[in-house]
Amino acid sequence: MAADLSVVLPRVLIVSRRTVRKNKFVDFVGEYHLDLIVSYGAVPVIVPRVSGVHMLLDSFEPIHGVLLCEGEDIDPSLYNDELSDLSPDELEEIRRLHASDTAIDKEKDTIELRLAKLCLERNIPYLGICRGSQVLNVACGGTLLQDIGKEISINLPENQRVSHMDYDNYDGHRHVINVVAQTPLHHWFKDSLEDEKMEISVNSYHHQGVKKLAQRFVPMAFAPDGLIEGFYDPDAYNATEGKFIMGLQFHPERMRQSDTDEFDYPGCTFAYQEFVKAVVAYQKKLISNSTRIQKPLKLNQEMEKRRKIIVRSFSLARDIYERGRTMQPSKTADLDAGAEFLESNTALSLAQEARLMQMGATVRNASSYLEKLKMNEEKEALARKVMGKMSMEQLSDLKSFYHMMGQICSEVLEKKLQGIVNEVAF
Repeated sequence: MAADLSVVLPRVLIVSRRTVRKNKFVDFVGEYHLDLIVSYGAVPVIVPRVSGVHMLLDSFEPIHGVLLCEGEDIDPSLYNDELSDLSPDELEEIRRLHASDTAIDKEKDTIELRLAKLCLERNIPYLGICRGSQVLNVACGGTLLQDIGKEISINLPENQRVSHMDYDNYDGHRHVINVVAQTPLHHWFKDSLEDEKMEISVNSYHHQGVKKLAQRFVPMAFAPDGLIEGFYDPDAYNATEGKFIMGLQFHPERMRQSDTDEFDYPGCTFAYQEFVKAVVAYQKKLISNSTRIQKPLKLNQEMEKRRKIIVRSFSLARDIYERGRTMQPSKTADLDAGAEFLESNTALSLAQEARLMQMGATVRNASSYLEKLKMNEEKEALARKVMGKMSMEQLSDLKSFYHMMGQICSEVLEKKLQGIVNEVAF
């Protein structure tokens, strides 16, 4: 049964955090996250924070959801488009006060930002907790405060300041947040809100936070000092349909009463529950899409031989267009079968017949058509010069994008060609 479940249940990727134990690096993920993911019906897959993993993310497919949680500060160069107002002395003081958090981990930054962008591109469910919410905001073009105390608290009256960090009392430390009405957070905690006060107390363990919220997001809660404590994308939030893009600055999984596992509020687990619900729905959509492929036709021997000749003709034409392969003159005749098939009279409308004739001509003349599409030497040299100035990450992203588009084009083309074969066969 366990073996079956490991195949059936959806997969949620979680990136580990690195620490030092016995003078060696150790990767870990908090078990509270893992317990909740498992209890609601998904399988956590831990992505280790080791060098080079950001280049191996394709190996973790299929990805049905991503949960990113705690970690060190994100490299400021990834989100600051202008110089910080903090002085060198202030930055040094921040590093001294928050030594365990200001040690930037560039490998973790790269892995998590790539996963966040992947979720945004494919609409994969994403839940960001604490640092994970900051990663999500940065991935969408938002910015962060490098230190709440230096950039917010110092400018506020004493009674409006909020302590967002207590190294000596992590799980026990709380501060009030104001929940925004008609947001997911409001629905999850509505039974715990007193009268119309719209306040709950949350734990807090961070010295950074959202400065400029990315345009696509809507705030769900604010601290008394104005800091955004939660946000989501309303256009990507419907758990039943597999949509879930959200960031929470606090840790609902750790909001438990002292010396017990009882949560402060019934709503504390709802973020994980709804997230996994979306993950399950997303997996079902992927399975449904993959099973819509038509079953192969049962053809007699002569028709099957003819079909293989036509398919080979289309495959050769596709290779010429997509991969730039040249063709030997003796092989040019192999394209004729596909061209003749498309140009044949198949009792279609005049418009359809004209279009198929155009397609036939295109297949027949694939080699010459390819020559017209080739870059001249001047354009190719310019392209190489531009790409030579791009960073490794930019080149990698560009390559991944065009690889993905090539796969999509191949799949769509094959389905369209198969549809034509099936239509004519009947």
